Amino acid sequence: MDYIQTMRKMIGKEPLLTVGCGVIITNEGKILLQHRTDADNWCIPGGLMELGETFEETAKRETYEETGLNVEGLQLFGLYSGESGYATYPNGDQMYSVQVIFHSDEYTGELNQGGAESRAHRFFGKDELPKNLNTIQKAFIQDWADEKKLPVMR
Repeated sequence: MDYIQTMRKMIGKEPLLTVGCGVIITNEGKILLQHRTDADNWCIPGGLMELGETFEETAKRETYEETGLNVEGLQLFGLYSGESGYATYPNGDQMYSVQVIFHSDEYTGELNQGGAESRAHRFFGKDELPKNLNTIQKAFIQDWADEKKLPVMR
């Protein structure tokens, strides 16, 4: 059984603490963003850690599931926590997420343009980021664009 589903059976809609891992994938100075199917926003590939996984395993698994790309050479970009990691989902579930964000420009595979979680993928330059960024991820996408000193900790 899925960890989140198990916890939800116990706590209902109350806030749940999760660990999310994502990857800022770059190519020629541009960042790969995905347009989500569950919301009209853009974000980096990533998702929630499963029990027993390492941060890197989660980041690699989620990236592959959402993009079809295998990432290597992961470098820690930043750790994000606090109020900016809070979300209430359409079903009423509340969640605070601690985000472990990696960076890589080493990847192989063919980029999937559609799928269960993504409408499309596109590389964006720092000056052409979409306005409808995912609210939880906006901080680290903007930190990338602003070339913050690494690793960033918030």
